Amino acid sequence: MNMYYAFIKAIETGSFTKAAEELGYTQSAISQMVQSLEEELSTTLILRSRTGITLTPDGEEFLPFIRNICNSHRELLEKQKEMEGLQSGLIRIGTFSSVSCNWLPGLMKDFKEQYPSVHFELYQGGYTNISDWIKEGTVDFGFVNPKAVSKLTTIPLQEDEMLAVLPKEHPLSTQTIVSLKDLTKEPYILLDEIGLSEPLTVFQQNKLEPNIQFRVYDDYAIMSMIEKGLGISILPKLVLSRCPYHIETKVISPSVARTISLAYKDKKVLPIASRYFIDFIIERYSKA
Repeated sequence: MNMYYAFIKAIETGSFTKAAEELGYTQSAISQMVQSLEEELSTTLILRSRTGITLTPDGEEFLPFIRNICNSHRELLEKQKEMEGLQSGLIRIGTFSSVSCNWLPGLMKDFKEQYPSVHFELYQGGYTNISDWIKEGTVDFGFVNPKAVSKLTTIPLQEDEMLAVLPKEHPLSTQTIVSLKDLTKEPYILLDEIGLSEPLTVFQQNKLEPNIQFRVYDDYAIMSMIEKGLGISILPKLVLSRCPYHIETKVISPSVARTISLAYKDKKVLPIASRYFIDFIIERYSKA
């Protein structure tokens, strides 16, 4: 490749001597490289004179092709650096339990089949925690409800319906659909995510107030409490999809849902492994 770069630099500077200075060679070495290129192409590319160098007609014809070769080589070297970054990359993700349990294991497994040396660190919390971690740089990106964050780029992945969760044989379990008003009459166990609560928002929009008896941070703890008859709740369908508890789920009217999105601050400055994993996730869920 050196002879291609030598030729381009000689044309850009108008001198073998200046090209040699910029590329770190002697003037005779640059001259020899250009001569080798001319021999390879069986033509004269440059005319040499006391006033400097000029392109021959053949040199004019070959110049754009030689530029393309140099540009492609530079892109190849950049790609090599990226791939080296993927050999030992660390991906730090802010997430909440339903995504941690249902989405991430499969995503990480499939990604590691392509890039086995990549490592993951998961930070689990609520929307506000995750947003703060992204802004502080504690994590590279995270999963959020876009309504709960600001000053971040968000990419929607999936709408996640939320369902009423009841103990087995609860009086409301005979109904196909339960109303928000019916749920206000029962002891309510709130999933306290600090900041936005989708169920509370819908209650407020309908001028209703749930009878909150417990505030709990963990979805699975809430399901266990409901199984014991301590109350009812509203939880995301995603976390209920692999429910190990003996409980009932019912569709709510009016409906309650959340948008699960990816969020990051500035993708351009993220580690290459994290950028690749973000693209991998988006591609997976754009096909879903």
